[in-house]
Amino acid sequence: MNDKQERKEEIKTAYRELGRANSLYDGMMLGTTRIGRFILKHVWNMTIEDAMEYQAAAFEPIPSDFSGKLLEVPVGTGVLSMPVWKRLPSADITCLDYSEKMMESAQERANKLGITNITFQQGDVGALPYEDESFDALVSLNGFHAFPDKQAAYDETWRVLKPGGLFTGCFYVSGRNLKTDRIIRSFYIKFGFFTEPFETIDSLRDRLSRMYSSVEVNNVESIAEFHCTK
Repeated sequence: MNDKQERKEEIKTAYRELGRANSLYDGMMLGTTRIGRFILKHVWNMTIEDAMEYQAAAFEPIPSDFSGKLLEVPVGTGVLSMPVWKRLPSADITCLDYSEKMMESAQERANKLGITNITFQQGDVGALPYEDESFDALVSLNGFHAFPDKQAAYDETWRVLKPGGLFTGCFYVSGRNLKTDRIIRSFYIKFGFFTEPFETIDSLRDRLSRMYSSVEVNNVESIAEFHCTK
């Protein structure tokens, strides 16, 4: 097993140790509830292991001994990130979300896990409250498909990242599974969970390649996982 595979397995182990999710949202992310497994299978055409694969891949580029400044936006409930941040005791971590309710759940989870090297802030990814080139790494999990002003989100995440910094994450892309695309159009958009327009794998790779010096984009079904260097 090479270093990348070892890092990915380490992250998956952190998820397995998390225990049962405590909300509908968390259950959908991890497939730890009956409805979560149903949605994974019938909306996303994934197994629990598939979901863990793209989630772990989004974190894998961050070294296990990372000690720089890291921004996560949006943090959501922290169900995906807190088990990983717990294992980065030397990092300076900032978590931002527009939803104060979601962020409160993430903060509660951080407190339960004993994570002390972390700051939470309410804010908008389209107008990040940070100076240029403030962070060594930026993580965005399942956010860009929901952001209403995606161009501003791309611009702002690039702005606050230091030269040589890492941008990594995952989100929904269209064109990979027609059934998923239909459900997104008829339900997720209608109820305001996702916001058009959406990237495809090719458009995401093209966009990131114009902004960053090194880009890798992969997918598991309709979820793209990417990591790039500024």
